[in-house]
Amino acid sequence: MELIEISGLLLLLLAVLLAGGVWIAIALMACGWVGMQFVGGGIPAGSVLATTIWGNSASWTLAALPLFIWMGEILFRTRLSEEMFRGLAPWLNWLPGRLMHVNVLACGIFGSVSGSSAATCATVAKIALPELKKRGYDDMVSLGSLAGAGTLGILIPPSITMVVYAVAANVSIIQIFLAGFLPGLLVMALYSGYIAVWSLLNPAKSPPPEPAMSFREKLRESTNLIPVALLIALVFLTLLLGWATATECAAWGVLGSLAIAWWSGSLSWDSFWKSVMGTTRITCMIMLILAGASFMSTSMAYTGIPQALAAWVDSLHLSPYALIAALTIMYILLGTALDGISMIVLTTAVVIPMVKTAGFDLIWFGIFLILVVEMAEVSPPVGFNLFVLQTMSGKDSNTVALASLPFFFLLVVAVAIITVFPSIVMLLPQMAFPD
Repeated sequence: MELIEISGLLLLLLAVLLAGGVWIAIALMACGWVGMQFVGGGIPAGSVLATTIWGNSASWTLAALPLFIWMGEILFRTRLSEEMFRGLAPWLNWLPGRLMHVNVLACGIFGSVSGSSAATCATVAKIALPELKKRGYDDMVSLGSLAGAGTLGILIPPSITMVVYAVAANVSIIQIFLAGFLPGLLVMALYSGYIAVWSLLNPAKSPPPEPAMSFREKLRESTNLIPVALLIALVFLTLLLGWATATECAAWGVLGSLAIAWWSGSLSWDSFWKSVMGTTRITCMIMLILAGASFMSTSMAYTGIPQALAAWVDSLHLSPYALIAALTIMYILLGTALDGISMIVLTTAVVIPMVKTAGFDLIWFGIFLILVVEMAEVSPPVGFNLFVLQTMSGKDSNTVALASLPFFFLLVVAVAIITVFPSIVMLLPQMAFPD
């Protein structure tokens, strides 16, 4: 069979299995096994499956994954969400939109210690939605800003999705982490800018300013955020200065999270055990998906499909902008049916050779991929953040999706900006790791 026919058959098989409710990891392994049947030379698919899964699962790099997940699980069960709103609100009273900017900043801060989009969105929404509604802020902008800002959990490092991409693409986790800082600030600025402009255009929908506070009162309200800020600074500086690997930083992050939970009085045997079990469930799910994806990637490498596809794309002589536009559309469509991690592990085997052939840096492409995965988080019908907000707000799915639409387009703008100005992504990695 021709490579086009083989790839079409595998794609159809994968679509049928996923539509039938088969686990993503099992569907990937099945497609990989079928793909191996088209390889000449009598290569045993079973032996390749065993060695590939063991080789990828035993990677030391993956040790950072459960640690970062555990770090977020521990802090998720502290009083961080309650203190976040009270600590940030006094500093934002002068901005148009005022307390709605807390959604963006709080998601940015919690995202930097969570690594999960859904956890970030749920944690901040739990305290912000009732507070904003009580003060008379517009429901649609409140919901939309939470849906959009919740995606910062996977863009601002440390991020579970970044670790998955780094392993799948065989690039440095530390460089991916560093590359996410400035794009994360860019997305936060776009969100806050939209909220400010909307508030200026709709003054009747914004409540009057809160009573002014002195500088000392503002500091007193923000006191409880200091331990978390110190933990974030410790993890980031250790990475930036090269004092520890990503795995070692994750271990220090867990230790710091336990210390904060103990200091805040929320560390009990029950909360500790729940954090361990939550981490175990998420880690097992991701590791199983990665195992299936690694076997499918190996199978596709044997068939030569990725190399043929990359050569075909290269023969089209697409401009860099045209290729990125095509990939953006592809991932937006995938995002309507798959979650972010699944999108990465399903496509990297095909897309990475294509991107290399086109001359893109894989670190830059990782951040591009994270941004389009963020779009998937706010894309109906399976955007995880939409599910979270629908549950927590009691609104119907159409209302939540409509509220998130402006922030979806702001992510498209962010992709366009980093494509035109790639130095936004590459500045910090190049400073930390000069050639």
